[in-house]
Amino acid sequence: MALFVMIIRKMVQNKWLVSSMFFGILMTVALVSTMPIYSEAILSRMLVKDLETFQTDKNTYPGTHFSSIGFYNESPDKRTKILNDIDNFMHTKAASDFGIPVKELVTERRTKSFLFVPAVGVEDPKKSKPSATLRAFTDLDAHIKLDDGRMPAKEPVNGVYEVLVTDQALSNFKTVLGTEFVVQDDKVAGTIKIKPVGIVTKKQDDDPYFRSAGLADWNSAFIMDDGMFDREITKGNKIPLAVSGWYFVLDYSKMNIRNVDGFINTDKEIRAFVKQRIVVFQTEFQAPALDTITSYFDRAKQLNKLMWSLNVPVLIMLGFYMFMVSNLIIDRQKNEIAVLRSRGAARWQIVASFAIEGVLLCGIALLAGPFIGLGLTKVLGSSNGFLEFVQRTSMPVRVNSDAYLYGAIAAVVSFIMMLIPALLATRVSIVGRKQQMARSQKMPFWHKAFLDVLALAVSIYGLYTFRNRLKDIQKLGLNANDLNIDPLQFVMPALFVVGAGLLILRLYPYVLKLIYWIGRKWWPPSLYSTLIQVGRSNSQYQFLMVFLIMTIAIGVFSAGAARTLNTNTEDRIRYSNGADFVMESNWPNDKPPPSPFGAPPGADAPAAPKVIHYLEPSFDPYTKLPGVDHAAKVFVKEQANFSVGSNGGSATLIGIDTDDFGNTTWFPDKLLSHPFNEYLNLIAPDSRAVLISKTLAEQKGVKVGDSINVGWQDVPGQPFIVFGILDYFPTFNPNPPPGSINTADSEKSSAPMLIVGHLSRIQFQLALEPYQVWLKMKPGAPTSELYQGIEDSKLNIVSVVNTREKLTKAKNDPFLLALNGILTLGFIISIVISFVGFLLYWILSLKGRTLQNGIMRAIGLSLRQLIGMLALEQLLTSGVAIGIGVLVGNVASILYVPNFQMAFNPSSLVPPFKVIFEAIDFIRLYTTVVVMLLLGLGILSYMLSRIRVHQALKLGED
Repeated sequence: MALFVMIIRKMVQNKWLVSSMFFGILMTVALVSTMPIYSEAILSRMLVKDLETFQTDKNTYPGTHFSSIGFYNESPDKRTKILNDIDNFMHTKAASDFGIPVKELVTERRTKSFLFVPAVGVEDPKKSKPSATLRAFTDLDAHIKLDDGRMPAKEPVNGVYEVLVTDQALSNFKTVLGTEFVVQDDKVAGTIKIKPVGIVTKKQDDDPYFRSAGLADWNSAFIMDDGMFDREITKGNKIPLAVSGWYFVLDYSKMNIRNVDGFINTDKEIRAFVKQRIVVFQTEFQAPALDTITSYFDRAKQLNKLMWSLNVPVLIMLGFYMFMVSNLIIDRQKNEIAVLRSRGAARWQIVASFAIEGVLLCGIALLAGPFIGLGLTKVLGSSNGFLEFVQRTSMPVRVNSDAYLYGAIAAVVSFIMMLIPALLATRVSIVGRKQQMARSQKMPFWHKAFLDVLALAVSIYGLYTFRNRLKDIQKLGLNANDLNIDPLQFVMPALFVVGAGLLILRLYPYVLKLIYWIGRKWWPPSLYSTLIQVGRSNSQYQFLMVFLIMTIAIGVFSAGAARTLNTNTEDRIRYSNGADFVMESNWPNDKPPPSPFGAPPGADAPAAPKVIHYLEPSFDPYTKLPGVDHAAKVFVKEQANFSVGSNGGSATLIGIDTDDFGNTTWFPDKLLSHPFNEYLNLIAPDSRAVLISKTLAEQKGVKVGDSINVGWQDVPGQPFIVFGILDYFPTFNPNPPPGSINTADSEKSSAPMLIVGHLSRIQFQLALEPYQVWLKMKPGAPTSELYQGIEDSKLNIVSVVNTREKLTKAKNDPFLLALNGILTLGFIISIVISFVGFLLYWILSLKGRTLQNGIMRAIGLSLRQLIGMLALEQLLTSGVAIGIGVLVGNVASILYVPNFQMAFNPSSLVPPFKVIFEAIDFIRLYTTVVVMLLLGLGILSYMLSRIRVHQALKLGED
């Protein structure tokens, strides 16, 4: 107990140092805790988004699970037992094991098909008897509405079963409501009478209660009350039961990564339970979302790797910080430790006191860290770029068990980092401590061990490996999964930053000596004193300078990486689409109509003409749609034939109006050797002029001025003249498709080719066929108004490509969200940590030099000169560190950011991947750093102004 009290008192005496250490541990635990919290939150949100997309694209509600069994000639008792077992299992165990709310559990029953005839009237023996099935659904009344008639009775009425039908079923049966039928079938014993009394349809068209979008499977069925069906058919066996099914409607919006295992395991349990009881009979299982859900396990693994890799630089920073603060704490207690060792205290006793202190700090950090990580996760979700935030729907975040597990690992590592300086300090006796103080100038450990050279060597080797891998992918046309980012891509730049920074710091003392030697005869006393102070105490500044170098360099690299990936993703989408909106409409034509549904296979169908004639609709309504800035007609023919002399082939033919196209399309600057509009101006005066792709020119030996004949199937070729050759054109990808290249020799022969000509000449001399309409929107114009305008104009649109929607979807990809969020969060944490370390170091440094500063004031230096000396000292340490950080960060960006093109398919990446730096990113970065330094300098200047000369001199006398 006495030892514990002593430790608490010691912590109180060093409260600022201990608080700084606790802050570092807390940030480490919080940062590591964000990984599982963010991974779960973002993948859960994206899972729901993907399921919503699945529902839109497939017109199928994804949160469903259907299983069914078929019967043959089982005894009623056996069939009843099987149904009771499965019913109980579905309603009790399966319904709760899915882990998400069950909106509906529909039990379906269907009899075998039977023949029936009207109960009244003479039967025509030549006329075939209609067939039908009896069906029943639980809770059906809440989901249907009567179009005609009334609801059936729940009991037989005078021995007649009243049923519901669809309007189409009445038509198929060629009858009307109220007609009574008698079942006449060998499968049915006794007399069974059925009377349709009501026509029903869905209450809501998109009600997931119904397994199919329509009621087509009801068009040959009579729908009976489920209670009566159970009594009369299932148990009474009046008509043999054919199929029983169980249909779960689940609230998939509540699905997340936590309950994905529950969904998959419950699906397996249902299949196993049903098959175990129905060994030789027919079974059917449907879970539309199962493939989508299963794929998320792989995405979760990739995202976890990415998050760890992104956080490596910040974790290294936090390790440096804790080691530095631990050193500062131990430095203040080294005399005490040396005295204790000289008086007989064992090393383990001294280390134990620090260990208890570490356990207290790490334990509190572990309790609070995951909850701080919860708040940091929300910052990740709102990041839209480096140091850029937007309002997004909040993610479903929670502190999970993995957050505490990750936090515990971080706390243990922090604990070890705290003990290392203490272990080193306990090796020294009082004599050794005095010797160390006399030899204060010593080389840091990382310079002795050449860690800078080692880190640089590893990072350069990693760069070489990545470059070779990238060349192989581009050369062989290999596939790369979307955003399949290799974790080492983030580790290698961090190693380069550390290695390069430490290497420059190794050389920095010689630069100081050179500056001192050059002006030793002219330097004023304040500068002379500062150079002596920094030069002789260079090793004391190493940790601080490494800190700042890593913060700035990683910040510069993070800004470049985030901006590059974001911009290249946006450019790729804009280029592949060509404009903000791309629309295709249905043109009137003389194509014969398709054969009617249900027509016999041998029915004669009108022969299609070789050339289909189209009638061009008016283009003017497109230019008047709300928010449209420019519109252009763009004709695209994928398999156009061309010939140049004896050479020929197929290429994509694009027809444009040059002026409209240039004003509408999106094309990146500096992608071609000349501005893009100059190429359009080149062909504008001559309707015969065409532009061709470089791939066509190289593969077929075509040059400017050559004549080229262009046409397509059933359309004779016409002559055009090549006016220009270009590498890229909106929507055109000149790279061979992934997987199409096996050897270097086949690369040129498999590259796509392009011909761009005037739409007017193509329509006049070749054929008039439907073209696309490209739209450029005014800045900020809402998409909803455009869609409403299309509806109001009654344009017959058959497809719309919305570039804005694709850009939004790309920005919401979990990997890009993680990239932007973690780089931003990591930099913010680094800045905060560096600021705390910066202040802590300088405050302790000033306190340790109180006597020296007092003497400076006593011999005549003014406060302004003293502050100037402090500012110069910071310039030679912190300022130089920031300069080195900027230099190293830019070099790291130039070298390593290009490796991120492996995030895409490098073999088909258009426009080519390029490293992008935006001034706004660096303005944010440097503003943050300058504010930190100015604030720190202001605090230190205030402390200097509070020094009293007589107190400092009195302290020196004591």
